[in-house]
Amino acid sequence: MADQSDEYPAHVQTFEAFSKLVLFSILFLVLLLSCMALGLVGNLGLLSLVLGIGGTIALLIAFAVLG
Repeated sequence: MADQSDEYPAHVQTFEAFSKLVLFSILFLVLLLSCMALGLVGNLGLLSLVLGIGGTIALLIAFAVLG
């Protein structure tokens, strides 16, 4: 029983890290798909490129600061 209580904080920390990774992946995928839609369907290639690069940098900074 003592082993289970010692392992619990490690499991919680792993679960929280995995949850952040999944959230980042979903947000990045949505950003990527919206930029592709802007570039291909909307014929706004330059805006799509700027939004994609800026959004990716913003996501990385947000997860680094909040993580």
